[in-house]
Amino acid sequence: MFTELISTFLLTARDVIPIAVILFGFQLGVLKRPVTQWRKVLLGFVYVIIGLTFFLVGLQLALFPIGESMANQLTTSEFLHPDGSKAPFIWQDYFWVYVFAAAIGFSTTIAEPSLIAVAIKANQVSGGTIGIQGLRMSVALGVAIGITLGCFRIVVGDPIHYYIMAGYVIVVIQTFYAPKMIVPLAYDSGGVTTSTVTVPLVAALGLGLATNVEGRNPLIDGFGLIAFASLFPMITVMGYAQIVDYLSKRKAIKD
Repeated sequence: MFTELISTFLLTARDVIPIAVILFGFQLGVLKRPVTQWRKVLLGFVYVIIGLTFFLVGLQLALFPIGESMANQLTTSEFLHPDGSKAPFIWQDYFWVYVFAAAIGFSTTIAEPSLIAVAIKANQVSGGTIGIQGLRMSVALGVAIGITLGCFRIVVGDPIHYYIMAGYVIVVIQTFYAPKMIVPLAYDSGGVTTSTVTVPLVAALGLGLATNVEGRNPLIDGFGLIAFASLFPMITVMGYAQIVDYLSKRKAIKD
């Protein structure tokens, strides 16, 4: 355990140090300005390396195994057919897989640090027009819907490109009708969701599900859930903005 921790620390430091070199190089060599409070900046980089080390070790020891374990347990024949029936499995039998996918997608997105940072900045830049909690909830709802639909796709075995193409058709249509202020933020929201907390669990869930559903290839069917998690927040964020805009206009007409 200690050896693994040290190894991860050294690998993390190797990856972070080039970033620090680039930042300090541009600051001193291109901008030709001194680094203010450089001791705090260096201490911050040390904290980043230490934090990433513990996070990566935690992923390997906790999040990946629990995602695979849940997928395995929810797809056993004993759980799907507790009465011992030998009937073929149908998509309705995987109800609790869909529930778990929605719950884990929603909860991990709410806890995503990158989404919290983007929501706070969006609230500041918009002068409070864009609510922090409203944005986080709408993104989390999109991820929950996307991952649930992605799990359904794995169970039924449909080609992934049909779902993704249909989703982006909806995004393009919404882009023309959603408030212009929210469109760039909605597109960014699809990216910030697929970050440090969400990706490990979602990837483990997809691989575990594809491994345990008969006739599925983990390489072909197991991956792709992250695409759903990136796509559907765009739809829900623009939909949230459209609903708020509609209600505001309706209230203004009544007043």
